[in-house]
Amino acid sequence: MSRPVKRSLTLRGHRTSVSLEDEFWRAFREIADLQGKGINELAAEIDIARGSESGLASAIRLYVLRHYRG
Repeated sequence: MSRPVKRSLTLRGHRTSVSLEDEFWRAFREIADLQGKGINELAAEIDIARGSESGLASAIRLYVLRHYRG
């Protein structure tokens, strides 16, 4: 598995970054494509749903995991 790489996103007009491994980033992009969404749109939805108990990168990893387990 690769080391996390910092990736830039725009959430509701604000730039932010997340550190994700290549495998998670590719899976995240695939899921967004399957849903007909851009990665910024999907990331914003995950950001809203995650609450304040976890970071965005962790929330994205869990979202990817749930997607492929379901």
